[in-house]
Amino acid sequence: MHSESVPRIICTTVLIEKSPQALPLGAACIASALKHNAATAGKYDVVLASVSAEDADYEAAVRSGGEARLIAGKLLDSGVPAVVCFSVYVWNRSVLERTAEEVKRRYPQIVCIAGGPEITADPFSGTSFDYTVAGEGETAVPELVALIASARTENTKLPQGVYVPRDGRKDVQISAFLHAQPPDVGTLVSPWLDGTIDPGSYGGALWELARGCPFNCSYCYESKGEKRVRYFPMERIEKELDLFALKKIPQVFVLDPTYNADKKRALGMLHLIAQKVPGTFFYFEGRAEFIDRELAQAFTAIPCSLQIGLQSMHEDVLAKVHRTLAKKLFVKNIGILNDTGVVFGFDLIYGLPGDSLSGFRESVDFALSLYPNNLELFCLSVLPGTDLYDSAESLGLVWDKKPPYHVLYTDRFSAGDMQRAEQLSQACELFYNQGRAVPWFNNVLRPAHCRPSVFLADFVSWWKTHTGGRPLADMIHSCPPHEQIEKIQLEFIGSEYTEKNLAALLPAAEDIVKLNGALSRTQSDGTNQTVHVRFHPDDIMSEYASDIVFFAKNAKHSPYTVQTLMTKNGADWKIR
Repeated sequence: MHSESVPRIICTTVLIEKSPQALPLGAACIASALKHNAATAGKYDVVLASVSAEDADYEAAVRSGGEARLIAGKLLDSGVPAVVCFSVYVWNRSVLERTAEEVKRRYPQIVCIAGGPEITADPFSGTSFDYTVAGEGETAVPELVALIASARTENTKLPQGVYVPRDGRKDVQISAFLHAQPPDVGTLVSPWLDGTIDPGSYGGALWELARGCPFNCSYCYESKGEKRVRYFPMERIEKELDLFALKKIPQVFVLDPTYNADKKRALGMLHLIAQKVPGTFFYFEGRAEFIDRELAQAFTAIPCSLQIGLQSMHEDVLAKVHRTLAKKLFVKNIGILNDTGVVFGFDLIYGLPGDSLSGFRESVDFALSLYPNNLELFCLSVLPGTDLYDSAESLGLVWDKKPPYHVLYTDRFSAGDMQRAEQLSQACELFYNQGRAVPWFNNVLRPAHCRPSVFLADFVSWWKTHTGGRPLADMIHSCPPHEQIEKIQLEFIGSEYTEKNLAALLPAAEDIVKLNGALSRTQSDGTNQTVHVRFHPDDIMSEYASDIVFFAKNAKHSPYTVQTLMTKNGADWKIR
């Protein structure tokens, strides 16, 4: 129990899961600001509290429709706070609005403040809250709390970006909403360094290096933001890296939408990471057009992966959402990543204005031809507060007006085609991503003269027949072990090869899949694997195996039992 003489402020949110990618960083930043801002420092007991949708009691509450009561109970079980600050996103808006209503029902005197992307889009829409804050809240929230404490909110002008949603919109256009004054990031205290949030509790960290984006992709929240990047100071960054090293956290997800926009800074940061936390895996986002060999080599010096937002291969489609693609340069620079051994993946979006299912399939084929380690396929969301939201109807988009605001269909992408694109996304996730298919995928498709998008669509049809209609999504969400996915891959490849009169090539194709799969499992978890093959492992892993027709015809048949094992240079094999 906290002292009743010191009023409590709770900063809270609901997480999709408890993980390094889904930790309460936004709420933690507000909590840290309340602890250190001159208007509120030392005057409140500031607590960070969050609930995960994966918690057993939360899942049970969802089944009974009582998740808002559960969250409210958790917030109030150690006393009655003066203020609750809610961090509101697409995935938790509905439940947090109901939670605020439940909190107010129990204790009407508690002040409920909401911020985050969903509130920033339309601060008058959050009528369950007493106050809403549009934009970054580290300055506005402490100022508002100080006004509330002095009981001067009725007769005093509220801080810029703060609204009272119950007052109604009063004919103010959303585009006219003023955001809170952005804080000077050089003065903000890190929620990691002041102990507000512990990276050890989440198995890793979300790491803010900068705020803002130099680009204006219309589907992104940043499309209406400042077209400049505000970098956190290197002194803070170095101290956070020291903390991550002390905590020995295994992974860090970097929050910088274009990490390599400033090459000099990116290189300096990579050298710093290699020096301070050489054993931690880092996840970056970047633009392929900004890659060069020097930068690629620097990425290889640390354990990391680079996610690249391709979105579409069609420049005319990208132009409609204010995005560019220099295709020749893109392909050239991805070649550099492959040459140097950088782990990378792509993002694609289906439902973009001007695109179609056939055009999206072409983008899938283009992306997979470049050997990404993963390919993420997303449905376009028309997010309130973005430039796309303002122009969506004129672009022929029809979308769900409730979170997550997915496009339902467009003038060129029917509802049925959107479903087929979603199934393609699921097939790619299970067969390619979770199936770790990158080393052999294109090689196995080549003898069948089959485009990747057609192969994956065939897999969807085969899956429905093979499983009696079990949804692919169920299989994906069950997180099956790789061995189970590999069995599915081999069954489907066998079906495809047999149908196309390629059964003679099956032994070669199966050996390539099995040995690569065993090596990937050894590399990922360090376990030794035993696999029975019909060709020599040196031949299976040679460049000749990239041409399965040539390989099957010329490589010598002989049964081998192969064991994979970890060495100081990574996964290797030996013949038993």
